[in-house]
Amino acid sequence: MFSRRIQQRARQFVASIMRPLARLGIDPNVITLLGLLLSIVTAVVIGSGFIVAGGAFVLFAGIFDMFDGAMARVRNASTTFGAFLDSTLDRYSESIILAGLLFYALLNPNLHDKLWPWANEQQWMIVLTFVAVVGSLMVSYAKARAEGLGLECKTGLLARPERVVILAIGLLTGTTIWALLLLAVLSHVTAIERIAHVWRAATKSVKHGTVEHTSANGVPQEAEMHTPDLSRSVEPNEQNNSVSTSLPPLTGSVHHD
Repeated sequence: MFSRRIQQRARQFVASIMRPLARLGIDPNVITLLGLLLSIVTAVVIGSGFIVAGGAFVLFAGIFDMFDGAMARVRNASTTFGAFLDSTLDRYSESIILAGLLFYALLNPNLHDKLWPWANEQQWMIVLTFVAVVGSLMVSYAKARAEGLGLECKTGLLARPERVVILAIGLLTGTTIWALLLLAVLSHVTAIERIAHVWRAATKSVKHGTVEHTSANGVPQEAEMHTPDLSRSVEPNEQNNSVSTSLPPLTGSVHHD
């Protein structure tokens, strides 16, 4: 949803903040772990019923999430494990914050939002929180799985920055259940968008005469589709006077998620 220009300016702003701190030699992975701790604190604040303060914490945690990547770029210390750790803990952070909201809903059976037209608001919030958690995980998984297969997948309406902003606004303005409704619906719409994008990309690769083979470790290997050459017959005396009819043994395995 956010344009690349906005994202680029946000990264530049965060990088300018990180440059003075980079001289201290702080490991980017330490900042990633601090971000997870901040998310736990945010969940506790929300679960304790301090909703507006929780909204401010959500917004700050979302901004803090950019610090580790900016620190890695400023220090030229980007690593494969650092990127993996950041993505993995992001999933934990988002789920933990929504778990705090779920805990708050369970403890308050008399929830009431003046703008919510339906009864049983507590049940609505519980269901929508669960659906939002599943949707956010599926959005991230669809992207990770597509990139694991060698396909770029940055499309979609609601990436993590947008989800953070929607939840923060909902908490700050007292329209939490509406924010959850948006997250629950639009996150699954985004996941479906990414599924359709990968389907189109895979179909296009087949039409261009390539077929994907997946190795045992799940990494795709593209190979051109070849048509056997039948113009040359095999004489009986060729290849040691014998023609092998046995199939090669099946080595390797196929992994399914």
